[in-house]
Amino acid sequence: MKVSEVAEKLNLKVLTNNSGMEKEVKGGYSCDLLSWVMSHGSKSNAWITVQVHPNIVAVALLAEFSCIIIPENIEVDRVTLDKANQENIAILQGEESAFEICGKLKELGI
Repeated sequence: MKVSEVAEKLNLKVLTNNSGMEKEVKGGYSCDLLSWVMSHGSKSNAWITVQVHPNIVAVALLAEFSCIIIPENIEVDRVTLDKANQENIAILQGEESAFEICGKLKELGI
């Protein structure tokens, strides 16, 4: 399933420009400790995190994640969004908790 389809099906707001929306999402990963995410996340995961600083973009690139999903309508720094746009990483935002978003991803077969 593509990032754009995940955003639509989960009613997620796209915070970045439309770059990165055609990447395939093959799994999900939820964690906020960046070093742990780098060593345990898998390529093509949608990453759910409450972290919003620019380092999340670097981690997403390193881990080759499909996108980043920010739960609970947490506001994302403009610098982070600009960096994500430069690096072709979609950042999505949802109103539900990370737990609820993970459950919905699972229901989609991700």
